[in-house]
Amino acid sequence: MRAETQNTVAEIEKSLDLLAQRMNHETAQHRLEEFNARVEDPNLWDDPQAAQALMRERQMLVDALEIYDTIKRDLNDNVEMIELGEMEEDDEVVQDAEAALSALRDKAAQKELEALLNGEADSNDTFLEINAGAGGTEACDWAQMLQRMYVRWAEKRGYKVELQSEEAGSEAGIKSCAYKISGHNAYGWLRSESGVHRLVRISPFGKGTRETSFASVWVYPVVDDNIDIDVNPGDIRIDTYRSSGAGGQHVNTTDSAVRITHHPTGIVVTSSEKSQHQNRDIAMKALKSRLYQLELDKRNADINAAHEAKGDAGWGNQIRSYVLQPYQMVKDLRTSHETSDTKGVLDGDLDGFMAATLAMDAAGKSRAEAQGEG
Repeated sequence: MRAETQNTVAEIEKSLDLLAQRMNHETAQHRLEEFNARVEDPNLWDDPQAAQALMRERQMLVDALEIYDTIKRDLNDNVEMIELGEMEEDDEVVQDAEAALSALRDKAAQKELEALLNGEADSNDTFLEINAGAGGTEACDWAQMLQRMYVRWAEKRGYKVELQSEEAGSEAGIKSCAYKISGHNAYGWLRSESGVHRLVRISPFGKGTRETSFASVWVYPVVDDNIDIDVNPGDIRIDTYRSSGAGGQHVNTTDSAVRITHHPTGIVVTSSEKSQHQNRDIAMKALKSRLYQLELDKRNADINAAHEAKGDAGWGNQIRSYVLQPYQMVKDLRTSHETSDTKGVLDGDLDGFMAATLAMDAAGKSRAEAQGEG
């Protein structure tokens, strides 16, 4: 077997080891048997919420076992084909099996990464908000660039993208926008994007000077129907106003846009793309999701600390820096992951940054668990 092929096999085996660790493979079959026994309990659905949680947990384990077994079987089959082809000096068989192993390596790496998306709400749909920060017109233009970047990222993944609200900048770009992005693991992938994003470039607005602009991104999960978030009517104020979007037929000409303010937390959510009744429903769902995110933050000290550190959209709070002049570089300040392909990033190529943050979070959780056991 060629050295390059041996390296490919080693990478797949490493991914398998990590997949086994994530699902605790040694006890997985026993846990599945326990799940199956509980599913057969005739009283299971007496508590629908607990039953749904059990079924979701069981299905996650079933999927994890199936992925692991499929990759391991395909690895063994192709290694056997290579060995057989080499024995019979059949180059075509060897080449086909090597190509299959290369594809399997990519699949295993992707599944290894997806295995990190095991948080309570990672599989949920998500809300994404972008707000222009310090920098005036420059910042509004930067917010619109980020808007395009995330929409392209989501569309490349086949996610459904729905604009919830948008406020145009006074001269260019947008002051803010909000989206609902629907698809498996949408929140899990995007949650690492919350924070301040900094842009350095030559101004496109005739100044000819190098400008620094900021915009903040806020991501929070769409709550499932089975998650009950109680909102006291006395804690909120609901205002209606006329939409001030970027233009086009979708912009309302009546006071149908809705803004909900939650007094205890200071959370403000808006929706301006539908009828007033629909906007009220959308905004209330967004508020419940924000409140749910706060609850998730309380359960995770690391996430909570990152949220508190986000602060205002200005100097000292950024999570990622996008430099277009005097050189080209996008660098995440948390993981140090970087690339000089700024065009690719702004066109939605964000997976490398998201993967680096997921890996960092997983490593942090592993250390915390080890310290807790010690």
